Amino acid sequence: MALSCGLIGLPLAGKTTFFNLLTGAGLATSAFSSGKTAASTGHAIIPDERVDYLAAMFKPKKITYAQLEIIDIPGLMRGAGGEFLAAAREADTLAQIVRGFANDEVLHTEGSLDIMRDIDLIAAELLFADLQLIETRLQRIRSGPKKKLEHPLEEVTLDKCQAFLMEEQPLSALAFSEEEREALKHITFLTEKPLLIVVNLDENQFAAGDWPQKQQVEEYCKAHGHELLCVCARLEEEISRLPLEERALFLSELGVTESGVSRLSRALYRQLGLISFLTAGVDEVKAWTIQRDLPAKQAAGKIHSDIERGFIRAETVAFVHLQESGSMAAARDKGHFRLEGKEYPVQDGDIINFRFNI
Repeated sequence: MALSCGLIGLPLAGKTTFFNLLTGAGLATSAFSSGKTAASTGHAIIPDERVDYLAAMFKPKKITYAQLEIIDIPGLMRGAGGEFLAAAREADTLAQIVRGFANDEVLHTEGSLDIMRDIDLIAAELLFADLQLIETRLQRIRSGPKKKLEHPLEEVTLDKCQAFLMEEQPLSALAFSEEEREALKHITFLTEKPLLIVVNLDENQFAAGDWPQKQQVEEYCKAHGHELLCVCARLEEEISRLPLEERALFLSELGVTESGVSRLSRALYRQLGLISFLTAGVDEVKAWTIQRDLPAKQAAGKIHSDIERGFIRAETVAFVHLQESGSMAAARDKGHFRLEGKEYPVQDGDIINFRFNI
């Protein structure tokens, strides 16, 4: 199942343009707030040079890259969070698209450009949506003669969350015991989700690597544990529609060495503590997304539950060693292949053949 990322932000910040850049969906954009309330969903293939290298080596029947599911959530108007953010609760992580570009033909919904104000505004909307969710749930619990609890600690833990949110603090900063987390596992909070800040710049700002409030935004992201990504969505999206051989030239003129989806996925993987291991053969070369340091036996289960159940050993070679050696046979001759047990923490770029018996 693909990792999902919800794009949130104010109208006219460039969310749909960024969505098109990532997915190639080609959705219509407008210089005016559309007022749409339905989310759009697409998939982005995560480029991976390691997959390309293995595909050239094995010439498999099938090549499978890791994917991102991208959800373009309607632009948030001040105070309208509840309805607009429903789709955001389904996402594994959120990316807030913040407008940094000036354009007299595209009016800012708040009347002026102010990146930090927009970041704070969306943070407040997420917080208010969580408060609404808690209030609704507490009313249901407390209505009627008998409390309707999913877990004995549900009510008291919701009270704890409510008090914390009333202090204008996101739930990602609140410490929970294992029992408290179990009590709330049926509820999805927006302020607990990992958040990436994406500043959408114009061509000159992007090329210069400088823009208003840059230092403030960097300090804010560092203090809150958010990854920060800068894009020029309009121009990058236009370049993405060019023939493949022309894209690199135009991107290099912008000072960009990676595509938008590569930069986004790299930032999300860092923030979520994710890596990819690889399987390779004549039938298929595939990238598998897992949590960093996941034990080999559990990683095997990502492929098939039977492989996890009958796990014997993981025959492993690091991609860098394969690349240095030039072939599987050479890597084996140099002693780069290892037999790892069930507790081995899988590393990014490991090429694994699982031995199992059922």
